[in-house]
Amino acid sequence: MYDFFAALGLLLAIEGIIFAAFPTATKKALAEAAEAPVERMRLVGILSAVAGVCVVWLVRSGLF
Repeated sequence: MYDFFAALGLLLAIEGIIFAAFPTATKKALAEAAEAPVERMRLVGILSAVAGVCVVWLVRSGLF
């Protein structure tokens, strides 16, 4: 559970930095994402989740 909250905190920190450093680009990217087809958003979400699980697995197993 400790790792989950650490990862959640890191996610919020990175997201906050992106919103603070690049507000115009972030707003544009969010507007484009809102107009994207549902299938593309689902595919990007699945690929991101798989990539995240792979990164965690690599780090936890000591291969990375």
